[in-house]
Amino acid sequence: MLKFISFGSGSSGNCYYLFTPTDGLVIDVGLGLRTLKKHFREYGLSLANIHNIIVTHDHADHIKSVGAMSIDLKVPVYATKKVHEGIERNYCVQKKVPRGMVRCLEKGQTVKIGEFEVTPFEVPHDSLDNVGYRIVYGDTVFCIITDAGRVTEEMKTQIGDANYIVMEANYDDDMLMGGPYPQYLKHRISSGTGHLSNGNCACALAENATEKLRAVWLCHLSEENNHPELARKTVETALKNSPCNAAAEAELVVLKRKTPTGIYELEL
Repeated sequence: MLKFISFGSGSSGNCYYLFTPTDGLVIDVGLGLRTLKKHFREYGLSLANIHNIIVTHDHADHIKSVGAMSIDLKVPVYATKKVHEGIERNYCVQKKVPRGMVRCLEKGQTVKIGEFEVTPFEVPHDSLDNVGYRIVYGDTVFCIITDAGRVTEEMKTQIGDANYIVMEANYDDDMLMGGPYPQYLKHRISSGTGHLSNGNCACALAENATEKLRAVWLCHLSEENNHPELARKTVETALKNSPCNAAAEAELVVLKRKTPTGIYELEL
């Protein structure tokens, strides 16, 4: 049985966990290690089940505690070479990943990481490097796409192949443009290397999701430029009008920014 939990999803810190009874894969470690240990205790999860970490990109809200977790649990960290370089340079990462725990990934190349088959793919963002992940366990395909400035053809392909998707819905266009952010920041967020809007997320899912889709978790919502119900409604409406009628039946969940979501069972 494959399970999923989000411990936090937003600019305050991102961390996701995919696990089976015998293996666990952490995706990004942007929360404090003490906080994560507390969450594990509260949900009855075992830290000893964590065998590997994968990282999407080198911004602090995704990597702040990656070195601390690697050292404390003695587990390797997988990322692209550029992301590892970014982790090493980022002053927010006080404890660096030990050299012996560094594992480099290549975009487009599938590797076996524990019980999972993991394929990183390009996701445009203004970090040193950024990837999404296609993660396969048995017949289940899980995909995560976060911090995406725009939707690429590769991302569309991954959406179409996924049973379960974690996908960014960062901002509402009207809230961003009418809000208090300075113009340069509005431009950065809405650019092709910034973040994904509710509308663009909704269109990408509606146009590319197939009958394979079982659930969507909307991630990395902005506290200032979005609202959970607005994001959910935008995507829900698009899925109801999708060419794939089955996509409208997929479970739709908005991940909480600063607290865990509870544990989801991923079944086909």
